[in-house]
Amino acid sequence: MKSYRLSELSDSELQGLKARPRIDFSSVFSVVNPIVDDVRTRGDAAVKEYTLKFEKAKLDKVVEIVSELPDPVLDGAVKEAFDVAYNNIYAFHAAQKTPERIVENMKGVQCKRVARSINSVGLYVPGGTAVLPSTALMLSVPAHIAGCKTIVLATPPSQDGTICKEVLYCAKKAGVTHILKAGGAQAIAAMAWGTETCPKVEKIFGPGNQYVTAAKMILQNSEAMVAIDMPAGPSEVLVIADKHAIPRHVAADLLSQAEHGPDSQVVLVIAGEGVNVNGVEEELNKQCRSLPRGEFAAKALTHSFIVYARDVLESINFSNLYAPEHLIVNVEDAEKWEGFIENAGSVFLGPWSPESVGDYASGTNHVLPTYGYARMYGGVSLDSFLKYITVQSLTEEGLRKLGPYVATMAEVEGLDAHKRAVTLRLEDIEARFQVST
Repeated sequence: MKSYRLSELSDSELQGLKARPRIDFSSVFSVVNPIVDDVRTRGDAAVKEYTLKFEKAKLDKVVEIVSELPDPVLDGAVKEAFDVAYNNIYAFHAAQKTPERIVENMKGVQCKRVARSINSVGLYVPGGTAVLPSTALMLSVPAHIAGCKTIVLATPPSQDGTICKEVLYCAKKAGVTHILKAGGAQAIAAMAWGTETCPKVEKIFGPGNQYVTAAKMILQNSEAMVAIDMPAGPSEVLVIADKHAIPRHVAADLLSQAEHGPDSQVVLVIAGEGVNVNGVEEELNKQCRSLPRGEFAAKALTHSFIVYARDVLESINFSNLYAPEHLIVNVEDAEKWEGFIENAGSVFLGPWSPESVGDYASGTNHVLPTYGYARMYGGVSLDSFLKYITVQSLTEEGLRKLGPYVATMAEVEGLDAHKRAVTLRLEDIEARFQVST
C-alpha cells in the first residue's frame, strides 16, 4: 500500500487522495441501456433471457409469491444468528419512529407533518461472487416496519432456478411479498417498469455492482417514475489507528472490506507516533493469503493507501474530507472524538467495534453511501421507506390573523390569484361579521 504524510501534501494532492478509483460509466451505460429498454418492452421474457445468459439459470417463473413458498430449513446455529440480527435490526429501526406533533404557529393556525409509507418498494440483494442474506434483512425489516404494502425482493437465482435458502428465510421473516429471481440491470429494470408478474415499484433500494448502479441511475431519470435510495459505488472502509490499536485487528478490519471485490478501497490513517505499521502490513499479507477471497482483497489493496497524521484530530479531519462508507476509530477513548466526525456512512468506535458487527447484527443498517457520497447522503433508515406530508388547518380566526400577511406577500410576487384566494375569504368573513353586528 502506498503511504502519504498529511503534513507534506499540497492542497491539490490532498484533494486527490479523496478521489476513488474511477468507474467508466459511459461504457457501462452502453451495456445497461439496451437491457433496460428490452425489459420495458418484453417484460418477463426479457428477464428470463438475461437470467439464462448471466446466471445460467432457466426460469419457469420469474416471480415467486413469498407466502406460497415453503419455509426453508436452516441449520440451528445459522437460524439463531439471523434471528438475533433480525431482532436487533428491528429494534433499532422501530425506535426511529417519531411521534406526530401539532404546532400552533398562531392562534387558529395549526400545522403538522404526517408519515405515510411508500406503497411499493423494490429491494436488491446481490448474488454473484457472494450471496448476501444480511442485505435482505437490512432492507426488508425497515420496509415492513414502515408499512410498505408491496415489497419486492430481487436476487439472482442459483443455476437450478432456486432462491438462496438464507435469503428466503430472511424474506419470509421480514414481510417480503414477492421475490424476483433475477439480478443485475434486468432486475432493476423489471422492478422499475413492472412486468407481467413483477409489480412496478416506486422506490428501489440496495447495493450492487456497477451495472446495478448504472441501471438505478438511468431509471431514476426516466419515464419509469422511480426513486432510488442513494448513489453507490464499491465498498470501502477508513480505519484510524493509534499506538494502542492491535495490528492484527486493524489488518482484519481493512481486509473485511477489501474482500468484497477488486474495486473496493481501504484506507489506514495512522494517528500519531508509536503505531506498529510494519506489524499491520505483515498481518495484512499473512491474513490475505489465508482468505478464500484473498485474490479480490489483494487486488483491492493495490489501489488502497496509508496516511500518516500528527494526531487523532488531524486523522478525523482527513476522514471528513474522504467521507468513507465505514469509519473505524480504533484509538484510546474513541468515544470522545465522535463529535468531530462529520462525514461517514457508519462509525465504529473503539477497539471492540469491528465493522463486521454493523454489516450483520448490531442493528444499524449496512446499506450506506459510498464513493464520497457520505458528504451529502445518510444510510438507509426507516425514513427511507416513508414520505412525509404536511397538513395545515386554519380556523376563521386564524385566517383573519394570517391572511393579510399572505395577501401582501402574494402582491409582492405579482400572483394575484394567490392573493384573491385569501382576500375573497376575508371579505366573506368581514361581511358576515357586519351582518351579525
